[in-house]
Amino acid sequence: MCGIFAYLNYLEPKSRREILELLIKGLQRLEYRGYDSSGVAFDQNESNIEIIRCKGKVQALADTIWNRDDIDLDHQYQIHVGIAHTRWATHGAPSDLNSHPQRSDDNNEFVVVHNGILTNYKDIKKFLEKKNYTFESETDTEVIVKLIKHLHETHPKMKFRELVEQVSQQLEGAFAIVLKSKHFPGECVATRRGSPLLVGIKTKTNLVSDHIPIIYSNKDTHRSNLMKTNSLVGAKLARSNSTTEFVPYDEGKVVEYLFASDASAIIEHTNRVIFLEDYDVASIEDGRLTIHRIKRNLDGGDSLTREIMTLKMEIQQIMKGNYSSFMQKEIFEQPESVINTMRGRINFDNETIVLGGIKEFIPEIKRCRRLLLIGCGTSYHSIIATRQILEELTELPVMIELASDFLDRNTPIFRDDVCFFVSQSGETADTLMALRYCKQRSALIVGITNTVGSSICRESHCGVHINAGPEIGVASTKAYTSQVISLVMFALVMSEDRISMRPRRSEIIQGLKKLPEQIKQVLNLDQQVLEMSKELYQQKSLLLMGRGWNYSTVLEGALKIKELTYMHSEGILAGELKHGPLALIDDRMPVLTVVTRDSVYPKCMNALQQVMARGAHPILIAEEDDLETQKYSKRVLLIPHTVDCLQGILSVIPMQLLSYHIAVLKKCDVDCPRNLAKSVTVE
Repeated sequence: MCGIFAYLNYLEPKSRREILELLIKGLQRLEYRGYDSSGVAFDQNESNIEIIRCKGKVQALADTIWNRDDIDLDHQYQIHVGIAHTRWATHGAPSDLNSHPQRSDDNNEFVVVHNGILTNYKDIKKFLEKKNYTFESETDTEVIVKLIKHLHETHPKMKFRELVEQVSQQLEGAFAIVLKSKHFPGECVATRRGSPLLVGIKTKTNLVSDHIPIIYSNKDTHRSNLMKTNSLVGAKLARSNSTTEFVPYDEGKVVEYLFASDASAIIEHTNRVIFLEDYDVASIEDGRLTIHRIKRNLDGGDSLTREIMTLKMEIQQIMKGNYSSFMQKEIFEQPESVINTMRGRINFDNETIVLGGIKEFIPEIKRCRRLLLIGCGTSYHSIIATRQILEELTELPVMIELASDFLDRNTPIFRDDVCFFVSQSGETADTLMALRYCKQRSALIVGITNTVGSSICRESHCGVHINAGPEIGVASTKAYTSQVISLVMFALVMSEDRISMRPRRSEIIQGLKKLPEQIKQVLNLDQQVLEMSKELYQQKSLLLMGRGWNYSTVLEGALKIKELTYMHSEGILAGELKHGPLALIDDRMPVLTVVTRDSVYPKCMNALQQVMARGAHPILIAEEDDLETQKYSKRVLLIPHTVDCLQGILSVIPMQLLSYHIAVLKKCDVDCPRNLAKSVTVE
């Protein structure tokens, strides 16, 4: 949720028009994250900062900027800092005043963009109000810049970076912030805690080093109690030991820096990035980047450098191409995305699997007490989809947990537990907090993510990158199928030394081999699904029913329909039909049932007959060679047969297509559903 984008050019001449175009394009790359307003801050002249904010889409912000007559778009800058933001409302309704960037005062002395939520902003606000500061917005963000202004007035000789260091330690909650100031022209400071932020580096010469040394503060600053001391002046101020300095280019050469909450915003400019970690403070002064750390690592290990990584993502991967939306593109990319998930890991000839990210930890995992799989939303459904095969092949107890509920119960965790944390973005706040809870209790942490450099990726002991490629649409599609395959591959690795399981393993591996072509067959149902969507899109509710391997499928299908169409939908376990849901069934209630030839087939048929006996006319998802099931309805979507634990991958795709087409028919925003964000980085 929310999006940060900032750009600094040093000795690279840019016109104001070029800078604004770059900022707007960066925000447009972040639109998929979900937002309701946007804004930019740039230099009006040598001594003033201009802020333009607008409720609504980024295009509305762009129109406002280009229609302004008082902006000299041809003005050239040798050095300039511009910051921009897309906001998803948390504190205060969407409005121009509540949009970011937020400012310290009417003169825009300090401006900030912020992702996350500050849990102690009321205390800080109360303190500042006693100092005669007035607030113009309802946001928690405004306290950041006003607190910096207050500290600057009381300590005028402090550097910009030092001001941010001191203030950031007064903040509680999750945040990523980027700031500029008219008192420090050409400088930019950024820091994060619990919300993602990365720095892109673009130079016209080779980098001197691929690692940036970390400069640690001599002491951690102790947070002052604002309510008691009523003054930050009395806080013990830490001074950084700045003897180490990093120059990523030859002295005096051109360099450009980009700050973003997501790599998709900067990949068209550079593929060289640094992923900031919690408590890092990145400062750019005179074109030089330094990274300071205001708190030692909580686990006792101190990193000495931050690696400059080379992204393998390409701009073509985040473009729609010939598709009408990113979601449609991502649904149809699944034959390729599942291949990428398996690429280099499965040898189909000798039926072996290697997961390099967890290879060294397999012996330890085999000795564990139990496996805990933890996730939210679609990721949670992928856990449900694979629980049965994990229990079967690992012969270990497998617990599944919703991350949002996990901490509420103070769940007992033991040092011989292995905890899997599944997240497409790797930044999901609930999942990340559950990870830290388990890590503090000495459990082995395994991350299953789609984002290299994400918080879950960095904080796990080991993990599997699902390699689904960038997923821009808010409603997850290809990440779900790749998560399922990744967990199935883990189950296969765990059973590779068991002779009794070789026939079962072979069956699954050969099923994985055929899967990409079978997905292509399912995607050929697109036109047929569209025709069914025309019958359903005016309905107010839709029930989806499945059992066994397909229970997770109907949960995921119902979630997609809720997310995209705003229609009520519910995934029902067919075995629970008589325990309440049957009361909903009549001749007007649309029902979609998944019936596949597996161990629960007779029970699914029994549930189907009960539904039809109440007058319902169900839509069926059935296997191509299942002639008996096809007799029960004229509306049948036929999918290929595969091994039972993979059947859900094929049966979920018609539901993805159904949700997409219903959303289009209802004229909903497919890629950015209302009230939702791609990466849920706050609780």
